[in-house]
Amino acid sequence: MNSHWIECDSYDRSAFATLKADSPSLQALESSGAKLLPHFDGFLLDLFSLLFKLNIVLHDEETVDGSAAFFRVILDAVRATPVLETLRRRTVLDEGVAGLATLLLGERLLELLKSERLITRAEMLDVWNLQQQEEEMNTRAAEADTAQQLEEELAGRPAQRQLKELRKRMLREVEGTQRRVQQRANRMRASFADVAERHRTRVEGQAARVLDELDTAREDAESWSLHIGGGYQSSPGVPIELGSRLARNPKLKRMAELIGRMRENARALRQKLYERSNAEMYEVGIGSDLSRLLPPELLSLRHPVLRADFARRFLEGELLMYTLRGHEAKGRGPMVVCLDGSSSMAGDKEIWSKAVTLTLLDIARRQRRRFRSICFASADTPLQILDLNHGQPYATDMQQVFQLAEYFPGGGTDFQKPLEAALGCLRQTPHKRGDIVFITDGECRVDPDWLGEFKRAKDSLGFSLFSILIDVGPSSLGALKGFSDKVTSVTQLTSDVTRDIFLKV
Repeated sequence: MNSHWIECDSYDRSAFATLKADSPSLQALESSGAKLLPHFDGFLLDLFSLLFKLNIVLHDEETVDGSAAFFRVILDAVRATPVLETLRRRTVLDEGVAGLATLLLGERLLELLKSERLITRAEMLDVWNLQQQEEEMNTRAAEADTAQQLEEELAGRPAQRQLKELRKRMLREVEGTQRRVQQRANRMRASFADVAERHRTRVEGQAARVLDELDTAREDAESWSLHIGGGYQSSPGVPIELGSRLARNPKLKRMAELIGRMRENARALRQKLYERSNAEMYEVGIGSDLSRLLPPELLSLRHPVLRADFARRFLEGELLMYTLRGHEAKGRGPMVVCLDGSSSMAGDKEIWSKAVTLTLLDIARRQRRRFRSICFASADTPLQILDLNHGQPYATDMQQVFQLAEYFPGGGTDFQKPLEAALGCLRQTPHKRGDIVFITDGECRVDPDWLGEFKRAKDSLGFSLFSILIDVGPSSLGALKGFSDKVTSVTQLTSDVTRDIFLKV
């Protein structure tokens, strides 16, 4: 007996296990569902198989535990929905998309279970009782098998007769329990079939919503990965986690759109910084790089015979070309962004400021610099300190990015605490010049003695401090001017006003 309804092989199980290991959302879904009904992990594997496998083959009812009968009803309802075939066109043989669809559909169905729209709490208790009886029956059957083995080992001894009588009694108990379990399972299947007919429309509605969410989540996840991920390969579960969060959190979607525009502006403004400005041509060799061909090679394309010879030498890598050499620029010191998370930053200012922060992350990654974000509020609120590209080669840590994007402490404003934390970061790399970017919309008094100490530390470490005042509403530059090298005021929260910000760092 097993708890799975759809046949799956070792590859299917391994693929789903890998996705689940890399996706906290899938793990949370399984844990939450397991508190309501037994065999919920098997149900998620069945959902994945339904969406991933090319050919769907169902197990016979006699081979599946009766306590898993409710999930067969749900699977049949999903299979009967008109949108399933459309959904499967996107998920079949694509592990990542099938895993994301499994997560989205599983969460929708779990909401129906929690609201008791598909099954009541009393029926859930009946399922748990049936599962307990099945476990007891399996335990009794295993004990009977053990008794039979002992009986064979004790053949011809006085104890054999006692074991034989014990085994017969145990088998009678197993058979009786099996009949009772089977009868109870049959009654449950009939009851669950009526439930499926009554709530088929709800299941169809959830499947249709998942289809819409899947397309949107895939596009948003690709956009987010392109703008923030830096092109590095990630584990299979990361796109699932990203797509799930984007589907649930409209704030992240808006942030991704704004980051995309800011990122393009920043790269256009800083394009010259990414070119080989100090590279030089130092020798002529052979190869197939069309961007560095010598002029005589290009002239040969005008002659029909030489053109054919050009194609041959291109395939064999024998075209004349020049070679560049240059010194690779070393990474600068770390970039530390202090981000105001006080209550006055809620709404568009939060989204805009975090979009600026993540665009600066892209600049730091391309400059081969470490990047740390410090989200602050009042003096009593703990700082959120995150290293967003601590791995090699300066790759973005998406889990840390999620934490930054979704965290918002609220409360008052204190400047000294985050600036001291930023100083601590720069002191760890005193041989390199770093930068601090301070983003806030408020005014905060700082202690004069503390300000003097901060300026002396700033001169000693040689870093720059660039402040961004979001002056949407009442604001003052007083405190910021005291410790900043440059202050930029932002009166409109658009991607166009970030020109000075991205050029200065």
